[in-house]
Amino acid sequence: MSVKTLTLLLIALGIGAVAGYRLAPRPEPAATGIAAAPTPLYYRHPMNPAVTSPVPMKDEMGMDYTPVYAEKAAPAAAPGTVSLGPDKVQKLGVATALAELRDLARTVRAVGVVEADERRLYNVALKFDGYIEKLHVNATGQRVKKGQPLFELYSPELLAAQREYLIARSGQNMLAESGEIARAGMENLAQGSLERLRNWGIAAGDLRALEQRGAALRTLTVRSPADGVVMEKDAVAGMKAAAGATLFHIADLSKIWVVAQVYEQEIGLIAPGQTAEVKLDAYPGRTFPAKVDFVYPALDAATRTVKVRLELDNPDGLLKPMMYAQVELAAQPRPALAIPTSAVLDSGRRTAVLLDQGDGRYEPREVRLGLRGDDAVEVLDGLQAGDKVVVGAQFLIDAESNLKGAFGAFNAADTKAAPASHADHSEHGGH
Repeated sequence: MSVKTLTLLLIALGIGAVAGYRLAPRPEPAATGIAAAPTPLYYRHPMNPAVTSPVPMKDEMGMDYTPVYAEKAAPAAAPGTVSLGPDKVQKLGVATALAELRDLARTVRAVGVVEADERRLYNVALKFDGYIEKLHVNATGQRVKKGQPLFELYSPELLAAQREYLIARSGQNMLAESGEIARAGMENLAQGSLERLRNWGIAAGDLRALEQRGAALRTLTVRSPADGVVMEKDAVAGMKAAAGATLFHIADLSKIWVVAQVYEQEIGLIAPGQTAEVKLDAYPGRTFPAKVDFVYPALDAATRTVKVRLELDNPDGLLKPMMYAQVELAAQPRPALAIPTSAVLDSGRRTAVLLDQGDGRYEPREVRLGLRGDDAVEVLDGLQAGDKVVVGAQFLIDAESNLKGAFGAFNAADTKAAPASHADHSEHGGH
């Protein structure tokens, strides 16, 4: 075989080998059990998640930034959301509470004045002129019983009316055998005289004594119309008492009123029959049970309050008219979604809370509130049961703090600790 032929044969074998290698199926690489490392999206400050960098770097204490991967990237935050590291949460004293369904009640507190029950007030007045000859009750504040003698009264009019009645009774007896017309006329005269004595307030016992004696009584005993206390006494022995003049004011204080002033915005929580507690400075540590008897129909325009009348038992007479009282009225509890009152941030134009989203993220959430209880407030819109809200932090200075200042306190704490942020990658790149 010539050299030229051998050379051509070797070239053909080489081309076939190359073609066979290219066309032959390639074996799959053996599994090693090691997955390719994913590429981080960015790197986050180990103590302040709000500070990030596009490249690996160390913080001011020499700690490496934490890589954040696509599958672990945090969800998009709502506008205004603030992120805090664990140290900032601890420094600010952030505490949270759950929004939960509970029975919400509110205690309405008001001040009031003790007053006598108007239905238990009695005036002793005459319906004819007379003269007071003797006083049996001669001091204001004296306790009296129903039917107890108050004073002895002499009256020419009363004496004449008694004699007229006795004459009519005597004539009625004398005409018992007479004709029907004469008897009827005399009977009408006797009944008219007796009716006049009754209308003047002469007691039935005195009328019976008049009939039994058959002679007019010179003086009439005026008695107390009820149990009670003499609040005012205008009667003086020997004075002339004119018809219509009030001689005694008597009050039954076994039951009294407390008239409380309830503010306009709280009057919707009050209803007749509601229970209450009354406290007085005169008896520290002691409470008196009461019941709402009446809610007055008019509002006091000057004080923007409505009068609420409470009824109390006063068997020992401890409660005295014109005493000042502190009143607590317990409104009927009702189920509601509620959060602590300290969680509410009121800017004046809107009401919001800080919602704990976890991982140090806090979202401002506007809410609509309802009934305010003693330590909680009803949430009508903006939250669901189980949501966590911030209830304590150093930026909650007082009730006049607005939302802008509150949220700014969070941001200021972060920017002071680390001036760089995710929005400024160029500075981190220079490290």
